[in-house]
Amino acid sequence: MTAPGIVEGERELPTVDDTERLGEELGAQLGAGDLVLLAGPLGAGKTALVRGLARGLGVQGAVTSPTFVIAREHPPSGAGPALVHVDAYRLGLAEDADVAAELDDLDLDTDLERAVVAVEWGTGVAERLSARAVQVTLQRRPDDVRVATIRRLG
Repeated sequence: MTAPGIVEGERELPTVDDTERLGEELGAQLGAGDLVLLAGPLGAGKTALVRGLARGLGVQGAVTSPTFVIAREHPPSGAGPALVHVDAYRLGLAEDADVAAELDDLDLDTDLERAVVAVEWGTGVAERLSARAVQVTLQRRPDDVRVATIRRLG
């Protein structure tokens, strides 16, 4: 099971800093083999949350959206796990695409042995990668406040 300290439920995130802080709190509780699935519309704060995860894990490198490269690895700065940040948005764009096969081609199950894997747009395709998963769904209200719903999967 994913880190037992992760609290499920809803949390309001009035600012981007609040979104990053939530990610940092989650990152501090995760270890190699944990999977974080991020869901929500464009602009909901998925990449901001991953920036916080990176801080919480203490990994190296600036976190930016991996939309065009699909996956980006951030090595640990100490003894902790690496962070693999995946954007599954572009997977399956071809008419005859098999998203699960494209995800398999990324070899993420191997990465999970030594890393925390965070997958934006991974709901419905990436859950099978690990029995230790947490899903964070971000929604953006009309007043620009984001709401995160956190739940453990499995």
